[in-house]
Amino acid sequence: MAQKIIFTDTPARALTEQLDELGCKGALTIITDSNTRRDCLPLISGDSRIDGAGVIELEPGDDNKSLTSLSEIWNYLCCHGATRHSVIVNLGGGMITDIGGFAAATFKRGVRFINVPTSLLAAIDAAVGGKTGINFNGLKNEIGSFAPACSVIVSSAFYGTLPRTELLSGYGEVLKHALLDSPEALGQALEFDLSEADPALLSGILENSVGVKRRIVAEDPFEHGLRRSLNLGHTAAHAFESLAMEAGRTEPHGIAVAHGIVVDLVLSHLNLGFPSDTLQAVASFVRENYPAPAFDCKDYPRLIEFMQHDKKNTSPDAINFTLLRKPGDVQTDCIVSPEQIKVAFDIARDLLGV
Repeated sequence: MAQKIIFTDTPARALTEQLDELGCKGALTIITDSNTRRDCLPLISGDSRIDGAGVIELEPGDDNKSLTSLSEIWNYLCCHGATRHSVIVNLGGGMITDIGGFAAATFKRGVRFINVPTSLLAAIDAAVGGKTGINFNGLKNEIGSFAPACSVIVSSAFYGTLPRTELLSGYGEVLKHALLDSPEALGQALEFDLSEADPALLSGILENSVGVKRRIVAEDPFEHGLRRSLNLGHTAAHAFESLAMEAGRTEPHGIAVAHGIVVDLVLSHLNLGFPSDTLQAVASFVRENYPAPAFDCKDYPRLIEFMQHDKKNTSPDAINFTLLRKPGDVQTDCIVSPEQIKVAFDIARDLLGV
C-alpha cells in the first residue's frame, strides 16, 4: 500500500511526470468541484492530456460525498469509455479525494488514480493513506474501501486559494499527528502562528506531518493495529460532523477534529494520566484559534448515538477511542462508557470556553 508522495512548487510539471510514468497517453478524467475547477485547475494545465481531459465537476461540500454523486461519476466514466487502463486525477479537497478514490477503486474493479489535494486537510489526511469512501444514511464515511492512489502531489502552490476556515481545518490534523509523534513535535505545532501563516514554514510542518502518517500507514496499511492511532480525536469529531449534517450545517472536518482532540485528551487524562499541563496547552491553542464547538448538554445523547455507529467499535455498546498517556505514547482500542463521555464533554466545553 506504499504511496508515492511528491512535494513540489510546480504541480503541473509533477503531474505531467506522473502521467508519463504511468504510461498515460489518453483517456484521462479529472474529478473536481466548482471551486477547485475555477481556482486550481489552471495551476495544473499545460499538458495536452490534462487540457483535453474530461472533467467531472461536483458541487463543493461534504454533503455531496454521497451515493448520488458517486453514481454521477460512475455514469460519466461509463458513458465516456473509461477502461481499467484509464487514469483519474482527483483535484480538490478531502471530499474529492475520498469520493474520487472510491469511484476509481470500484469502477471496472479498479482504475488508476492520482490525488492532487488542494487543501491543507486533504494533503495531510484524506489524500494520503489509501482510505476512500462516501457518507451514507447520515453517517460519515460509512461506505468505502482501502485503495491507495498511484501518487499524491502535494504543493504549496494551492495554499494561496485557501480561506482561513480551510487552513484551520487542515491544522486540526497537524495537531493530531504532532500528538502522535512526540512532545517536541507538539511544541512546534503549538508555536505556529495561525494568524500569520507563513507558506514556507507551513510547508515544512506539512511535510513533517505527512511523514508521521506515512510511517504509521506503512506499518499497518489496513488498520489492524497501529494505524488505529490515527483515529485520535475522530470518534468525537465524526459525531460532531454527523450532528451538524443532521441540523443542515457544515462542520469542517479538521475543526471537528480539533474539538475532538480536546475531548480525547480529557478522556486520556481521566483514564491514562495524560499530563494536565499539556491538556491545558492544547485546549488553549484550540480555544484561541478555532470557533467554539456548536453543541451543548442536550446534544449529548444524540452524539453518543452517532458514536455507537462508529466503524472502530466492536459492538454498539463498546465505544472505541484512541487515547494517549503522553505525546507519542498511544493506546488504541480504549472502551469508554457513555457516562464518562458525558463528563468529558462537560470538561472539554469548559476548557474551550463554551
